[in-house]
Amino acid sequence: MIGNLKLQENIPLAPLTTFKAGGPARYFIDARTEADVVEGVTFATEKKLPLFVLGGGSNIVVADQGWPGLVLKISIPGMQLLKEPGSWTLCAGAGENWDDVVALAVSHNCAGIECLSGIPGTAGGTPVQNVGAYGQEVAETITSVRVLEVATGKILELSAAECAFSYRTSIFNSIERGRYIVLQVTYRLTLAGPPKIEYADLKKYFTGFSD
Repeated sequence: MIGNLKLQENIPLAPLTTFKAGGPARYFIDARTEADVVEGVTFATEKKLPLFVLGGGSNIVVADQGWPGLVLKISIPGMQLLKEPGSWTLCAGAGENWDDVVALAVSHNCAGIECLSGIPGTAGGTPVQNVGAYGQEVAETITSVRVLEVATGKILELSAAECAFSYRTSIFNSIERGRYIVLQVTYRLTLAGPPKIEYADLKKYFTGFSD
């Protein structure tokens, strides 16, 4: 135990990835709160352990020998919709299943991320790669990303501009890789907005559009 945090040892990682392959983690923490994340990072730093941050495990390849340090799985839950004039703000914990986040938005007739259903992973992974599909990407709706700065232990709120989104890219997987751990993402959605149908095949299916 680390305080009230359960530290596990030699935990198989294959079941936690979409490829279902790979060896165990020497140490493993399932972080369900921001405090858990802070404690996990502190433990890895004090013990001089290599740290690997795991989300939904999509497109992750784990070596057969596993990970020699700490795997910190980000499982922070929680989804909250806040109504504003003409829009909704959706706050999602980084550990929430992404498809569940999209389903919540659609069930409340909110547009902005409807084309992104079916993408594997968690909400915390969406700003990292600026996930997109069918002509839509999360950068169009993200207003802020709550993060832990690994080196300082500070929790910060980064604006969309500070995330420097571009095609399938952000600071999190490029110039600032490893600097931050995503804790929560906030999206602004359009209440009763029209669905975004930009992808050619979708236009053909829904409207009979043809070139």
